[in-house]
Amino acid sequence: MAELEKNPEEELMMPKIITFLSSLLDKVAQSNDLNRRLQPQKISIFHGLTRPTISIQSYLQRIFKYANCSPSCFVVAYVYLDRFTQSQPSLPINSFNVHRLLITSVLVSAKFMDDMYYNNAYYAKVGGISITEMNLLELDFLFGMRFKLNVTPDTFYTYCSYLQREMLLQFHPQIADSSLNMGSSLKFHCFLNEDESTHQKQLTV
Repeated sequence: MAELEKNPEEELMMPKIITFLSSLLDKVAQSNDLNRRLQPQKISIFHGLTRPTISIQSYLQRIFKYANCSPSCFVVAYVYLDRFTQSQPSLPINSFNVHRLLITSVLVSAKFMDDMYYNNAYYAKVGGISITEMNLLELDFLFGMRFKLNVTPDTFYTYCSYLQREMLLQFHPQIADSSLNMGSSLKFHCFLNEDESTHQKQLTV
């Protein structure tokens, strides 16, 4: 497949998206790792026997570098991860499954969002897994999120806003607290419930 070109604006935007998304997912994984001791969690095809040595941010940077998908794919992948965890409450994101969930969610997002995208064999190489495993992960992910692939503009911008809040809290906590009026109620390991008009945040555990 021919290389897809990124414009300069996308080049500047993508590292920020990766930073904010990886920071959020890292907090989710750490929180759920602790909760594994308190609540039973199922083992799925997404789980590795050990924690990957590559960080979430480095893994996302690798996907960004080689998958060549549009910036919106990473936001939509975030929406898909949320839908998966809400549909599969016994399979919360943790450090044993977050990498496989990420590569799969980006793959599914790229296929749904982009006119041109790489095939499963290519994504398998990017993700460091076999093509057979990539195919099984995609199928399990689609069934896990009940094939809810459509993302409305309102939902898209809501999740963008949540990532922006993560950015403000990470780099300017005082500004975020005052401008967004979030107070002490914010839970870093929450995702948005897109089905509620108030966008009430839900735990992933």
